[in-house]
Amino acid sequence: MPAPVTLPRLSWGDPAAERRALLVHGLGSNAPLMWRYGVALADAGWRADAVDLRGHGTAPRTLDYTLTAYGADLAATHPHDGGAWDLVIGHSLGGAAATLAAAADPSWTRHLVLIDPALSLTDHDRDVVRASQEDSFADPTMRAVRAAHPDWHDQDVELKALSAQQASRWAVEQTSAQNPEWDVTDAAAALAVPTHVIASDPEVYSIFAGKPAESVVAANPLITMSVVAGAGHSPHRDEPEATIAALREVLA
Repeated sequence: MPAPVTLPRLSWGDPAAERRALLVHGLGSNAPLMWRYGVALADAGWRADAVDLRGHGTAPRTLDYTLTAYGADLAATHPHDGGAWDLVIGHSLGGAAATLAAAADPSWTRHLVLIDPALSLTDHDRDVVRASQEDSFADPTMRAVRAAHPDWHDQDVELKALSAQQASRWAVEQTSAQNPEWDVTDAAAALAVPTHVIASDPEVYSIFAGKPAESVVAANPLITMSVVAGAGHSPHRDEPEATIAALREVLA
């Protein structure tokens, strides 16, 4: 098991709130980009802590960017007063890492929500992800993000540009290179906590829906799934109202 690093946090909500959630971003992103979930949870009386993954944001840089290493960092991340998370929300890479952490230790979180999780990647998915990251690093400006995503909220545009400026390009490239077989579906099949997948619309683009990884839903009765119509791989930025509505249904 790789040695974990301590991940920096950004928080929403009352520190004394009884319900505590961990928010985990995707490849090339950062903790602030999980703000939609943080705001929604805080408004519902939760305390939400978002982390920068290793090599991203202001997190420590390392040499190991395997999925196992990302998962080890999350497994070592707990509420400040200890105990289990009541909820962990992970997007894309963050969903894969959270799946590994939850499968390894069922007491780590009571519930898991995976946002279009990268549980396994097809060759086509790898090409799409690689091209997206190359574009982000080639022009990490708000103007470029706005041109690519004209309908995003101003804060998402601002923070997506910041995330590309903060992230280690080498770390992002190594995340692909060090995981030649990107597949954590065995861990997903072994999950022992209630898990809900909020998937993107395959008619737009989804890493999960309509892909081989979706078969894990049928394999594990604890996993349920919904799809955000009209949303691409980042539904909380493409269709934020519908995505947060889907989250509220899960929490209810």
